[in-house]
Amino acid sequence: MTSTAAPGGTSLGETRLGETSPGETRTGETRLGETRTARRRPLHEGWNLTITDGPAPFTVQQVPATVPGTLITDLHAAGLIEDPYLDRHEHDLQWTGECDVTYATRFDWAPTGAERVDLVAASLDTAATVVLNGTRIAEVQNQHRSWRFDVTDALIEGENQLEIRFASPLRTARENERVLGKMPVTGNDLPYNAIRKMACNFGWDWGPVLVTSGIAGPIGLEEWSGARLAEVRPQITVEPGAGARGLVDLTVLIERADLLDESAVTVSARLLDPAGKQIDELSRSDAQDELDLRLSAADPQLWWPRGYGDQPLYTVAIELRDAEHRVRDAREHRIGFRTAGVLEEPDEIGTSFTIVVNDRPILAKGANWIPDDCFPVRLTAQDYRASVTDALEAGMNTLRIWGGGLYESELLYELCDELGIMVWQDFTTACAAYSELEPLRSEFEAEAREHIVRLAWHPALVHWNGSNENVEGYYHWGWQEHIPEGAGWGLGYYTELFPSLLAELDPTRSYTPTSPYSRPLPEDPRNPDHGTVHNWVAWASEEDNDYTRYRDTIPRFSAEFGYQGPANYATIARAITERPLDEDSETMLSHQKAVGGQDKLRRGMAPHLPPVEGFDDFHFATQLNQARALISGIGHYRSHWPVCAGTIVWQLNDCWPVTSWAAVDGDRRRKLLWYALREVYEPVLLSIQPREASPAISLGNDTDEPLSGTLHLRRQRHDGTVLAEATLDAQVPARSAATLPVPAELATATDAADEVLLVELAGTDGDGEVVRTVHPFAEDRDSALVGDAVTATAQPVSGGVEILVEAASTVRDLCVLADKVDPAATVDRQLVTLLAGESTRFHVRTSATVDPRAFLADDVLLSANDLVARARARDT
Repeated sequence: MTSTAAPGGTSLGETRLGETSPGETRTGETRLGETRTARRRPLHEGWNLTITDGPAPFTVQQVPATVPGTLITDLHAAGLIEDPYLDRHEHDLQWTGECDVTYATRFDWAPTGAERVDLVAASLDTAATVVLNGTRIAEVQNQHRSWRFDVTDALIEGENQLEIRFASPLRTARENERVLGKMPVTGNDLPYNAIRKMACNFGWDWGPVLVTSGIAGPIGLEEWSGARLAEVRPQITVEPGAGARGLVDLTVLIERADLLDESAVTVSARLLDPAGKQIDELSRSDAQDELDLRLSAADPQLWWPRGYGDQPLYTVAIELRDAEHRVRDAREHRIGFRTAGVLEEPDEIGTSFTIVVNDRPILAKGANWIPDDCFPVRLTAQDYRASVTDALEAGMNTLRIWGGGLYESELLYELCDELGIMVWQDFTTACAAYSELEPLRSEFEAEAREHIVRLAWHPALVHWNGSNENVEGYYHWGWQEHIPEGAGWGLGYYTELFPSLLAELDPTRSYTPTSPYSRPLPEDPRNPDHGTVHNWVAWASEEDNDYTRYRDTIPRFSAEFGYQGPANYATIARAITERPLDEDSETMLSHQKAVGGQDKLRRGMAPHLPPVEGFDDFHFATQLNQARALISGIGHYRSHWPVCAGTIVWQLNDCWPVTSWAAVDGDRRRKLLWYALREVYEPVLLSIQPREASPAISLGNDTDEPLSGTLHLRRQRHDGTVLAEATLDAQVPARSAATLPVPAELATATDAADEVLLVELAGTDGDGEVVRTVHPFAEDRDSALVGDAVTATAQPVSGGVEILVEAASTVRDLCVLADKVDPAATVDRQLVTLLAGESTRFHVRTSATVDPRAFLADDVLLSANDLVARARARDT
């Protein structure tokens, strides 16, 4: 596990000003956009790959390769393997992780007079030997780091040959394990904890085993002379009180081409306000290689999470000049002024866990983020924007970047900065014990240092977390039995290394050693009264995985919880070619990675929905149950705000077509769960919650204005007959929740199977919109819901189809599964409950030439009523 590199890795988030559009001109100085001494040349063309060893079932010799790229994606592009996401092709590719592969290219080079030429690689995945013109430059082994190698003496004038030889990642991990000692892992027992590679590449309970190698980020030459900006460390703070100032403290580290050079250099820094106007500038000249500068903004515009204010972004521009005033290097970053972090303090219950921004408690409404593709090199700016838009339009203000994946692309963090999405960032350790021996420890430190500095520029980042479930695994999953006494298993990273690095490099954010975590009871990480919990009993219990078990506890913060459901129909139909589709076929089950997943799906919906038969009804019922599970869980948690200060559901996105906990499937289709999250993450949430004495009305008000209005309650039969009515005065302060008991005459049904409770609050947002909830007194399986309750028509409109639906009786969770008609079709709403005499419209966006009536088919326009009616018909 040797790793060597020249000092000063490349921070992937940094912009070299000489490569961007011109900045403003200052008197007596060089225009920012003009040519720099430093020159960058991408090396992304002319690559090929050769498998040099391992159990490849065919010869792979000089196959054209894409850089950035991976072995698996290149083999697929060359037509040598099938798409690993389809059918059972994943299982035919297990050999890829056992192979050695060499990437090679040739390029011409001529001396330019630069004193130094570096080979700079953003990511090498993973066990790589870099060879230039037959000279071994370095051996590295960490996908989570960038690399910079001095290749000045290895280059030759004319044609050069660059090779990057990747050793088998699985063999390398096993070899490392023999040196480091075997440590427990969760999952399929592949030793992902013995190599610094994206853990979920080795498979997860939602992801395939697709172990690959490749040049996983940009790579190229950088030629420079004199000096360069090796690193710029920011600390961005706000002085409190009247006359507040925003402070930007910069520590600038200089690297020199000649180590004996002691000439003075000048570092200049400028601060521009959100309109682009310069508001501060400072220069320092020194012969030292570390310089400190401070910029400030009087009365700064503060950055806020979405829903709490705006997201003004300032700009910091840095230049490095030599003794002759020549610009040698420059960078530019956007920043935001705010204070942010998690408040953990003792109270009468236990220990709080509340995100606080600019001294205001924030109700966290979010989701966990996993890599958006098993091969992240394929992701584009449009892909990241689409996924962040999924979070934004679902009403979220928080994304947790989960530790089994990657430190994410700058594209993601920049979008979160712009849109007001707070980021909780895990260090990349998950669900395993990690050796604390060398050389693994040094790799952890190097990658942590790089990304702490890289991400410190982003106002969206509010919290760091040391590990995912690793302390829980030690205390609750039996790891202690398999770890030698006294052996470091990762706790030293979480409680010593990472916090010490944050204290050194960026103390402006909060940190927890792990999630779940109970401060001050680390040996009891599942304690709901202290810190974070991961509530998996509602899904994972093999005895009772009814989603109502979310109500078993009132956590201070639920950082992981979720329920499974299949991908959308069109996604499954693309990924599974067998016909007819069968939810339990071998091929379908290869896209269900959770142990006992299908049984849990069936067992979990059994208390709520009637038995189903056939793929279509199983598919709809399990997606529906997934959506209801999160409505139940989040409704419960929000009703106990501020005791429970946030929910981060598992998970927003998928990396391939699979049955999983995601709200958006692997083909970027929004599942019913996504629409449910949009509902329960609304600023004003109205729900019925069970309480010990009787059902209660919960009103959550996540706005800056007090909520005041009249609640109208009505208990009625499915046919619309009103049995009892009442009104209640509702007063809910800003940013809080209130609970009101349901009056006795409405709290209990005379005939539970045939009755519902309607609660409405009109005009809360000033435009006449009604916030409402409909509470059934019986589960669907025990209800008297009727099957022919709707009359529907469809007509073409600009951009798609409009569906008008009228209800003659209660209709629960009416949905339009539009992608069954047109795989590209989307619908504006789902999970609509109608009462007798009510009507609604669905707008389907589609460009397909189809008969609008196709969207009215009995397997497209579906509700819980249809499941009840079909089960009843089978029983008669």
